[in-house]
Amino acid sequence: MDWRQAKRAVFARHSNPWSAWTRWASAPLMLIPAWRHSWRDAALVGAWMAINPVVFGKPAHDRAWSTRAILGEELWIEQLPMDTAMAVDAAATAAGITAMIAAHRHRAVPAAAATAAMMGLLMVYWELMARYLDRNMGVDRDVPSPTRLVRNDSP
Repeated sequence: MDWRQAKRAVFARHSNPWSAWTRWASAPLMLIPAWRHSWRDAALVGAWMAINPVVFGKPAHDRAWSTRAILGEELWIEQLPMDTAMAVDAAATAAGITAMIAAHRHRAVPAAAATAAMMGLLMVYWELMARYLDRNMGVDRDVPSPTRLVRNDSP
């Protein structure tokens, strides 16, 4: 299996709403190792974040907003357009780094505020990714199948 097939397999499972939402909801967990200055906690949180995209099965369909967001992200990563999503992703990353620094310094309010900003920005990013998928893939909402997405570049 080459890296593209591996990436596709991971995104196919990560597009399960359970995977997407539990990973999003787990974002505050990343502050624990920084707050506690604990490598053990970092290993535990890191292990969860690493296995989360593959622990859930493929979704039954691709109509869920979170599924479309993750599939859109997969396509977006392949093409990496310099667009609004890039700026939103960068802002979410900056908010996450700010939260980690604040947690490391035991500054609860700034850590919580930056985490909330990061999670909110991720929702904006997901919306942009779902729209990106809809714009760049032929999506027929009347055909109930997890494999009904067809690229627009076909004749």
